[in-house]
Amino acid sequence: MYFKKKAYYKHSENRMSHEGDILSARKYFFKNENKNLYFLLKNRFNWMNKFINKSDKIIELGSGASLLKEFIDSKNLETSDFTNFDFLDYKNVDATNTNFANEQFDKVISSNLIHHLAFPIKHFKEVFRILKPNGYYIIQEGNCSLLCQLMIILMKHEGYDFSSDPLNENIPCNDENDLWSANAATPNLIFSNFDDFNNKLGQKFKVIEHNYSEIFCYLNSGGVIAKTKYIPLNELFLKFVLQIDKLLSIFPKIFPLQQSIVLKKI
Repeated sequence: MYFKKKAYYKHSENRMSHEGDILSARKYFFKNENKNLYFLLKNRFNWMNKFINKSDKIIELGSGASLLKEFIDSKNLETSDFTNFDFLDYKNVDATNTNFANEQFDKVISSNLIHHLAFPIKHFKEVFRILKPNGYYIIQEGNCSLLCQLMIILMKHEGYDFSSDPLNENIPCNDENDLWSANAATPNLIFSNFDDFNNKLGQKFKVIEHNYSEIFCYLNSGGVIAKTKYIPLNELFLKFVLQIDKLLSIFPKIFPLQQSIVLKKI
């Protein structure tokens, strides 16, 4: 379900500010002035803890501003990205070719990484390789609902293309030479019909959980990396908005802007 099959915008057209400014986003978060953003990320990440044991060796791929550690109850979580910022545990790590050892991790986590990947199928093969037997891939991703498409068109932020093929290892889903190029449709193309994608992989994963979330909590957060205006709310109103989001998330093709998936390595 979509307004139009694809929409693409140049970075210069983006109506949000600070796109791709990781250091600015990290500094902004730790100033702890935006309670809306903290509330958003707490709910975005806290659910992952029920799949994590204290002894698990965990790697996050595509850590970005590396905020996950603030919400995960594990001292064994390490971060990585294709960048080389000092706050990362592993630097210059390609999520499709990590150079980590086979079966090194109990859990792999990514948050809003997959829609930035030009060749998602290579990434899933790599995750399978570095996961231990019965390990979990814990995923937080965008959901290219009608509302998401509308916001992309209005804000000219990133883009989407439902005609792309995440199963193809030769034709990219977005610009492979641009780290901040994105195809918001990629997660939907993968997880709306995961059986086909998994067959192409060779039946490497089993879906353990798949939920949808984040509507107004996200729209009124001010943005995680790229920024926009928001209305500050207290805890009581934020919880009320969260309940509205949960009610509307039963219509995944229309409203929710995020989805959470847990895959188990077979």
